[in-house]
Amino acid sequence: MSALLLEISQLNRKFETSNGNVQALEGINLNINAGEFITVIGPSGCGKSTLLKIIAGLDIQHSGSVKLENQQVAGPGIDKGFIFQEPRLFPWLTVEKNIAADLSLRNPQIRQKVDELIELVKLKGFEKSYPRELSGGMAQRVAIARALLRNPKVLLLDEPFGALDAFTRSHMQDVLLDIWQKNKTTMIFVTHDIDEAIYLANRVVVLKPRPGSIRRIFPIDLPYPRKRSNVSFQEFRFKILNEFEKIEELELIDSSGI
Repeated sequence: MSALLLEISQLNRKFETSNGNVQALEGINLNINAGEFITVIGPSGCGKSTLLKIIAGLDIQHSGSVKLENQQVAGPGIDKGFIFQEPRLFPWLTVEKNIAADLSLRNPQIRQKVDELIELVKLKGFEKSYPRELSGGMAQRVAIARALLRNPKVLLLDEPFGALDAFTRSHMQDVLLDIWQKNKTTMIFVTHDIDEAIYLANRVVVLKPRPGSIRRIFPIDLPYPRKRSNVSFQEFRFKILNEFEKIEELELIDSSGI
């Protein structure tokens, strides 16, 4: 049994707007073990990205508790890597310098680590390339390598493949799984795509909106590598789709005032 890594207890986040207060998250309770791959899915506006930013320490205006290795998360740090939807690379730096970021490649340990990560994300031969010379998928691999350089305890990914075409997205899912299996980094991945959520995760967390809260958690007990055409895969897809239909029904009831 893996050790408990992340403990979220009674997490609430409220935003003040010109139209009044909006309860973005309410009563989130979630424990994540070291080495798990968790996907978070739900309708737009259910607080998926807000949850990720709170775990990253980028948003601390909340109530409740978020602990990483039993330490309260009070701000961003090297123990938490974050991947955005767009790669956010420095256009004037090469691949290897983007990965190293503010660390010097003249340091033998940094040089070795960068070389290992380039190998891990399958960018060997592109070390001297600039972002403008890379495809979207390659640029995201650079961003992932950069986030892994400091050996974060958890890697947080906010729809990192959302802007990619279907073929590249599928390829990047396999690349990410390969990185996860080799590196053993705990990953929390936000997506709108049900198939992507099932394909990647040990557990799929389904959020419902207004206020954002956990509707259901699905353990995905399928062996890797997974096939989307597999009957068991499709059964999970049906169950999660069914959960979304229930959420939509509740939304219609709330909006009609019944």
